[in-house]
Amino acid sequence: MLTSFRQRYVPLAPGIVLCLAIAGVAWVLGGFLPIIGAAVFAILIGLAIAGIRRPGAKFAPGIAFASKQILQWSIVLLGLQLDVHEILSGGASSLPVMLGTLALVLLAAFVFGKLLGIDRELRRLLAVGTAICGGSAIAAMSSALDSDQADVTYALSTVFLFNIVAVVLFPTIGHLFAFSQTQFGLWAGTAINDTSSVVAAAFAFGAVAGKHAVVVKLTRTTLIIPIVAFYAGKRAFAARGQHGVNWMAIIPWFVLWFIAAAALNGTGLIPLAWHPGLQDAALFCIAVALAGVGLSADYAKIRAAGFRPLLLGAILWAVISVSSLLIAHLVHL
Repeated sequence: MLTSFRQRYVPLAPGIVLCLAIAGVAWVLGGFLPIIGAAVFAILIGLAIAGIRRPGAKFAPGIAFASKQILQWSIVLLGLQLDVHEILSGGASSLPVMLGTLALVLLAAFVFGKLLGIDRELRRLLAVGTAICGGSAIAAMSSALDSDQADVTYALSTVFLFNIVAVVLFPTIGHLFAFSQTQFGLWAGTAINDTSSVVAAAFAFGAVAGKHAVVVKLTRTTLIIPIVAFYAGKRAFAARGQHGVNWMAIIPWFVLWFIAAAALNGTGLIPLAWHPGLQDAALFCIAVALAGVGLSADYAKIRAAGFRPLLLGAILWAVISVSSLLIAHLVHL
């Protein structure tokens, strides 16, 4: 058992320690400049380090663990401070914005993608990555479509780039237009791609915005399942056969744990006096995860994506950013 533990967890140590160190620095800087916040500082420091010298292979397992598993744990910790009824009502009220932006992004990907001469598979990957949840949606769709690895790399790099742009710009725009905490949370949750970037931008704006954005984003994440099912079904029907799709990997299990944590909080077993500590723990875990996201940046792949995928990514990012605000205004959210 001890040998198994060492084989599984010891290789994670270098990357996790690096992410912890960056998060510690970011936490201090966030205390001095709370308008930016530890999460944004963490991802920017990670990006800077990756730009100067990307960490070597021995750091890779821990960085990957931090950017995914630790991020998911932080979201579950946030669930311990929320009520399940708040989650369900917040998710349901944001559905018109999510579905509206999804339809518009898919349409824009089809129209502008054809005009730019981008092949169908890459258009679809960029569309679902932008409209649903970034890298997770791209990975799930690639398994359903059996996409070329180059298309997957281009889509991931393009979406990653605009995640970073959103983390930096969204809080500034939100303050400029005097958004309320819930307005910004809805905007961030529906218009920013990856969960990590949603969390970074929203908590930089405010704690209430952060919690609301997490609820909206996790609701949006569940759209992976019907979208992937639709495209996998189309492909299977066209081939008159079944293609292997790992459905268990597609289901976002951490969303269910988030809801379970909120249900536990609703029973009153989590004292209110614990909530500030839980929030600090969640925010520090988020900073650790975002340090991993920044360190994962591969500038060579972003450059290799080329002009046309980046341009389509920019168009889709603009469509979802603007349409999210317009639809929310129209339905009085």
